[in-house]
Amino acid sequence: MQLQKKLTDGEFVILAEMEPPKGADTVAMIANAWAVKGKVDAFVIPEMSNAVMKMSSLGGALLLQSRGLETVLQACCRDRNRLALQGDLLAAQALGVPNVMAVAGEEITHGDHHKARAVYDIDLLELLGAIRMLQSGRDMAGVDLQGAPNFFVGSTMKVTPRGEAWDRELTELEKKMAAGANFFVTQPVFDPAALAKLQESLDVRRAAVIPTVLLLKSVGMAKYINRHMDLKIPEDYINRIQKAPERVRECVQIAGELVAAFKDQGCPGVNISTIGWEDKLPGILAAAGI
Repeated sequence: MQLQKKLTDGEFVILAEMEPPKGADTVAMIANAWAVKGKVDAFVIPEMSNAVMKMSSLGGALLLQSRGLETVLQACCRDRNRLALQGDLLAAQALGVPNVMAVAGEEITHGDHHKARAVYDIDLLELLGAIRMLQSGRDMAGVDLQGAPNFFVGSTMKVTPRGEAWDRELTELEKKMAAGANFFVTQPVFDPAALAKLQESLDVRRAAVIPTVLLLKSVGMAKYINRHMDLKIPEDYINRIQKAPERVRECVQIAGELVAAFKDQGCPGVNISTIGWEDKLPGILAAAGI
């Protein structure tokens, strides 16, 4: 359990999202993960991110874990009821997955199966409570288990400016910690200085908050995010990409600089999200000096 040990010891950790395929061919997924073996501490396997149908997080995690690559399973409230979630968690642990991250899941309307129905049988706090109960040796119905799992548990949080929204997020953070979460992965953050201003309140709570570094793919993507999402990409980055002779290389360079900046300011780690461009991970790590 390298991820748990390094976070406990105060070492900088590298998480990298590794999207499962939309299909049964896993050659590219395995090759992309293997290319950064030894540099990435654990691979986060998204559970149908953006509600797009793909191979499950459980399937992807088992594929990499069986090859000696540490993984973080995503358990998603959106797609499964409490029976299926508990069953998947027990299967993951029995087959060697050491880490789990509880997520709510994006809305079905964002995805490619608009007739699908979201489940949300339990919410995020209830899911964390379910994981804690399994680890105590009982299921959600109070029935004893034949062997309890032992996960290193994480969840998600938002980084917002100081004010009421940030106070609410800290309250939710404390509830998630009380429910058993040990680390937290944020939404994409493009301004390390903004996170540094909030670091004191996180340090007081001894919360391991890991910012996500999102690989921009184009100027169009950056502008779309600024127009339609609750994120802010600095104009300097957009201008750099526009003026670069090789725009993809510039996007990789920017991601690498963000990784290095978060490391320099004392964050416990980063989560690198390449949303389908996992072959760019070696370049990002090289740009970060890792």
